[in-house]
Amino acid sequence: MKSEDRSVMRVLAGEKLWPPPVWMMRQAGRYLPEYREVRAKSKDFLSFCYDPDLATEVTLQPIRRYGFDASILFSDIFVVPDAIGYPVWFETGRGPVLKPLSHDLLDRLEQDRAEDHLKPVMETVSRLRASLPDETTLLGFCGAPWTVACYSVAGHTTQDQIAARVGAYRDPELVQRFIDELVQASIKYLIRQLDAGADALQIFDTWAGVLDDAGFERWSIKPTKAIVEGVRAARPNAKIIGFPKASSGRLKRYIAETGVNAVGLDWTAPDEVALDIQKQVPIQGNLDPMRLVAGGRALDEGVDHILKTFDKGPLIFNLGHGVTPDADPDNVARMIERVRGG
Repeated sequence: MKSEDRSVMRVLAGEKLWPPPVWMMRQAGRYLPEYREVRAKSKDFLSFCYDPDLATEVTLQPIRRYGFDASILFSDIFVVPDAIGYPVWFETGRGPVLKPLSHDLLDRLEQDRAEDHLKPVMETVSRLRASLPDETTLLGFCGAPWTVACYSVAGHTTQDQIAARVGAYRDPELVQRFIDELVQASIKYLIRQLDAGADALQIFDTWAGVLDDAGFERWSIKPTKAIVEGVRAARPNAKIIGFPKASSGRLKRYIAETGVNAVGLDWTAPDEVALDIQKQVPIQGNLDPMRLVAGGRALDEGVDHILKTFDKGPLIFNLGHGVTPDADPDNVARMIERVRGG
């Protein structure tokens, strides 16, 4: 089967399919007992991401269990800075930790080391394409440079990324240097994912919504545009989904300037805004992940509202952000059944 014949790819090309194809951000993850069992086999999270056996297995688990229309590579946005030599590690209960940003640290980055460092990830992509059902779209991804860089200013996440925002105001040249390094590395990383078997790509900008207008232009739009243009210079037909979370009021500008094929919507996006965007490009989303925790009537009403509201244009049914560890796997099955009209 050609990639353009897969349902998610058809929607990304602008076609309306009904019922819409469905997948979930973070669909391979801690809400599944089989994931937790595999995760226990790895000494740390980055080692887990770089193990093709384990990463392939957990990526396939939700496909086996639910039959999602798309599978997204199990990895992490921080493999990109790790691959070019930026010190990053994961601490239990704290998440990703990076050494605080400095010019000396940036002087030591090596773009050329990324290809060898990321070979295990490409092996995982190749294995996935060979193992997935023909009809299942395989998505690759990267973190948007701003979202990755947010963790580097203080060395860890802070509420509303205050440290990153203050750092970008105080020393924009330093942050720009790191952003530029991440753009360069991300372009190569995404091209390699396509070459290894990914059908399409998603760029996650989880922290785009904390920026003011000037910051959104400089730190979210411009780097994303550079990545999209860099990937398309090498692979002109690449389909790319942008997900600038909590940025619904700026999506028209984001779409026009970045050139993405589709956008992910978070659950706070007003219906009228989303409907307007859907006239421009396919949309993806936007069920509140907490409805998967609540289940029952709340879940059914959330699913039904999205299907009723966005039934006139191209839609990929998804969550408004990643599924959370406390989601009930049975509720995921219920969601999919309802989307597909069961």
